[in-house]
Amino acid sequence: MRIYARDACETLTIEHSCEVSVSRDSRRARPVSRRRTSTAVVTAALLAVPLTAATTPSAQAAPAPAPARSGEPAPAPAAATAVTVHQNDRTVTVATRGYEIDIARGPFAITTRRAGRTVLATAASGAFDLTRADGTHLTPTAVRTATWADGALDLAVATSDPAATLTVKITPESDRYRVLTGVTGATATASALRLDMASGGHWYGHGEAKTDAEGEPDTRQPWPLDAATGKEQVDDTTFGPASYLMTEPFWFTATSAGLYVRTNDLMHVSLGRVHAGVADFEVTGTANLDATVFVERTPRAVYLDYVGIAGKPQSIGAAPAQFEKPLWNSWAQFYSTVDQQGFLDYARSLHDAGVLGHTMQLDDGWMTHYGDYTWNSKFPDPKGMSDQIHAMGYDFGVWITQWINLDADNYQVAKDKGYLLKSKDDPSLPCTVTWWNGKAGLIDLGNPDAYRWYEDQLRRLQADYGVDGFKFDTRFFDERCAASNGLDAAAYRRLGAELARQFDLQGAGIRVHWTGAQKYGFVTRTVDKGTDWASLNAAVKQNLAVSVIGYPFVATDMVGGSDSMPPPSNEVLVRWAQAAAVMPIEYASTSPLKVYDFVNRTWVTYPPEVGRAYAAATRLHAALAPYIRDQAARAVRTGEPIMKPLFFRHPDDPKAYTVADEWLLGDSLLAAPVLASGTSRDVHLPPGAWYDVVRHRAVNGGDLRGYRADLGTVPLFVRLGAPDTPRLLKVLR
Repeated sequence: MRIYARDACETLTIEHSCEVSVSRDSRRARPVSRRRTSTAVVTAALLAVPLTAATTPSAQAAPAPAPARSGEPAPAPAAATAVTVHQNDRTVTVATRGYEIDIARGPFAITTRRAGRTVLATAASGAFDLTRADGTHLTPTAVRTATWADGALDLAVATSDPAATLTVKITPESDRYRVLTGVTGATATASALRLDMASGGHWYGHGEAKTDAEGEPDTRQPWPLDAATGKEQVDDTTFGPASYLMTEPFWFTATSAGLYVRTNDLMHVSLGRVHAGVADFEVTGTANLDATVFVERTPRAVYLDYVGIAGKPQSIGAAPAQFEKPLWNSWAQFYSTVDQQGFLDYARSLHDAGVLGHTMQLDDGWMTHYGDYTWNSKFPDPKGMSDQIHAMGYDFGVWITQWINLDADNYQVAKDKGYLLKSKDDPSLPCTVTWWNGKAGLIDLGNPDAYRWYEDQLRRLQADYGVDGFKFDTRFFDERCAASNGLDAAAYRRLGAELARQFDLQGAGIRVHWTGAQKYGFVTRTVDKGTDWASLNAAVKQNLAVSVIGYPFVATDMVGGSDSMPPPSNEVLVRWAQAAAVMPIEYASTSPLKVYDFVNRTWVTYPPEVGRAYAAATRLHAALAPYIRDQAARAVRTGEPIMKPLFFRHPDDPKAYTVADEWLLGDSLLAAPVLASGTSRDVHLPPGAWYDVVRHRAVNGGDLRGYRADLGTVPLFVRLGAPDTPRLLKVLR
């Protein structure tokens, strides 16, 4: 009996398996060696059927690897990979030196193993799912044919429709494999990959999580992603490059597997919500799916694999002073009721109390209408206000958006000149969308004249009023509108990023995301938060979630939260400031002196100890600033996160995978601030020797139960024996 691996290996006898070398540069496989197989392989060969060629072509069949899309990084070349392919009447197996892919013929399933251990598997309910225009579904049933050629395995898989065939191309490399799918004999409008969540253990990545729970994502963020239950499980039907949420088509697991879906189309992502125990990754508007599965030794290695595709920051998106002191923004202090005198009093009180800050930023409430870059009557002398802010030693910034409300003077101007995105239904009309401040049009950055018109208005604010920088609070595209000039959502993201990077973003950064946006190096402020303990915990988890999808310069959205809730309690405000002190960037709003409660319509004056503890937290961050700036430089060199989960440095510590209220700042400082009411908490230290900054003692890894931390105390631990140990001990002792 002979086994045939067509166009890849010479004809083989049953004593040999087929080993070929595959590289991304040259897909033509070639024999590189012959070796004796184990008894198991010989047995498999005796049962084997020939690998045969699939014969049914179709426009919707699995495509060849596509070139990079607009603004998207191209895949990097890979080193040659030795591959062994064999099959029997039950399975087809593709093995590299690092992992194996087992394809069950029927029911069709794909299981990925490393060192004999399953690290990722498709769902028992079906590996893939195709949706037709009428809403009916096609599910794969059994492998009809399997062909190894040109460094890839081509499968033709029968489906629930006898006339339709799922085509699957699997291309293995040393630490990953690419999966391209399509369909013949039917037309599909969406294509989904379904994975068994339990096979990967704990799940991470994704970014800010949209769920069906009330208050999400302002008060909830699962960490790990599989920790959520019921309505708190991820279920996002608008997962895409134009989403306001910071999301990324990348996930990874505690088993050191990962998934990257290469698309600029809208996705529907469900992590256990639609189908219990199943991670559903559906790409809409296409019958094809393009996914890469990573198989590594550690989760951090999977993260770095994705950074190798998406890119690392090309620059640091904040000035040195913005890593040292907090940005003060008016939003939670005033909301849109802010006026000139109140804003000046706010700035002066913080200045006189010795609370550090680098910028005073005026949020929503200054425009005559949303989209008009003119001052309303609450600001009789904006240039004089700017001058007074500068005299206190602060920079001055304002909030801006690209939405232009229908009642704005600029709306008619932009409409008449064709500067707004057009309606999908009637391209002769502007697209009208609803955002949190009403109905509006959206400036079409794909129109060069509109781009310049918008940019010129920002330049005039700088020239006429001494505005040093801006808080961009906007979407650059909306999928409900029609794109212009052949652009897609990712291209609009790129245009928005290139516009924003011309200005000082003042530590508030900008919320752009999706594969390739990492290169801009913007500060990322996570989504608005409430003012309670749940919101503080969500802020920490979202910072971790955004960090591990490739955006290292993270800040929680406003120390103390906002979200039109009553002001934070004494404890929440101080503990939030302490947590932010050991994050890359501090972004503040609620004054630790006095704030207006817009819910109960009364002023809240914080006791003096709150102001003192808050000021101490800002000084702690300032002391750590040189260390943080070095981590920022490292992020540019390598893509390494600054704020990272414990298991990035300690992958062999099982407890590290579920710790959601501690993190590493760099590799050498473990932060365990109090994130709940009270004056104590449990602390988990990974294996090794640590210095307890509060108790001035060396401790070994393990669990510290009931660690005492009064309102002025931040539990911090320095890893002993690390290159950064001496400098951290000098600063923190």
